[in-house]
Amino acid sequence: MERLHLPRAERMTPLRFLHDLIERARAQRRHVVLPEGTDVRILRAAEILHRRDVCDLTLLGPESDVRELAAANGIDLSGINVIDPATSDLRQKFAEKYAELRAHKGVDLPKALEIMQDVSYFGTMMVQLGVVDGMVSGAAHTTAHTIRPALEFVKTRDGVRIVSSVFLMLMPDRVLVYGDCAVNPDPNVEQLADIALASAETAAQFGVEPRVAMLSYSTGGSGAGEAVDEVRQATDLVRQRRPDLAVEGPIQYDAAVDASIAASKMPGSTVAGQATVFIFPDLNTGNNTYKAVQQSSGAVAVGPVLQGLRKPVNDLSRGCTVEDIVNTVAITAIQAQVQATAPMPGS
Repeated sequence: MERLHLPRAERMTPLRFLHDLIERARAQRRHVVLPEGTDVRILRAAEILHRRDVCDLTLLGPESDVRELAAANGIDLSGINVIDPATSDLRQKFAEKYAELRAHKGVDLPKALEIMQDVSYFGTMMVQLGVVDGMVSGAAHTTAHTIRPALEFVKTRDGVRIVSSVFLMLMPDRVLVYGDCAVNPDPNVEQLADIALASAETAAQFGVEPRVAMLSYSTGGSGAGEAVDEVRQATDLVRQRRPDLAVEGPIQYDAAVDASIAASKMPGSTVAGQATVFIFPDLNTGNNTYKAVQQSSGAVAVGPVLQGLRKPVNDLSRGCTVEDIVNTVAITAIQAQVQATAPMPGS
């Protein structure tokens, strides 16, 4: 038996990551709302999640339309709640709360009642008022449409200035974290530091030891320029706020991932050559890089996972697969578990 025992690997592999994702979601059951109940991919994912006992689910949409679409595609939705925002008893309560929260923007009750027919707003208010623990949307809506309600009234956590995102990149032999590849077009120094800290926290939540590379076109002190200086300043801010965190920057991607290149460009670094969290200087760089890596290496990109919000709301790509939806719902459930056990500010 001793010979059969294998120690748990320190490196987070994709297979282990996906297995742990489902097991952790199951361990402390949470409730997730899926606003796009008239998308067949969402229905297929809901059936899988329910069958695998991952979490409780609520679908939004006209119930007859949702059930009819499911039946036409051989999907079993028994045990899954379906709510139509237009006819739900919750709509009045949600509209009253929304009108209260947005009164400073001139929103009155009739306007709020109209807005609460929108599945994204209705689903986000379910999260805000604790009817459910998290939301996953975006299969049929833009990122802006998905996260706008959360930015309006869920807001960011204390100490966090911006909402950002990461992709969990499932490489053949490891899991890497890329941020921000979906939300912030041109972050300033303080925002870049915020993204790095949030991304390191997300990595740790999902079993990836954070070693943060603040990416640039220059490594160490080899180059100069406004863009490099901003990354250098952001790195200094991260070190000030988290002295315990392994972070390096500015650093080029090759020096961050390849040990032999790191040995010549940045010898002695605890991050160079073994980075796990990659912070891109802007959205253009990050979005193109994650897609290039995904397409050229066959990596699975899980996300974008939103970070910084007070409650879990996550976005899907409109090209997402059923597996993507399943994974994102599991991630959202785990985020809800973590937030439920986190100490309240001032405690």
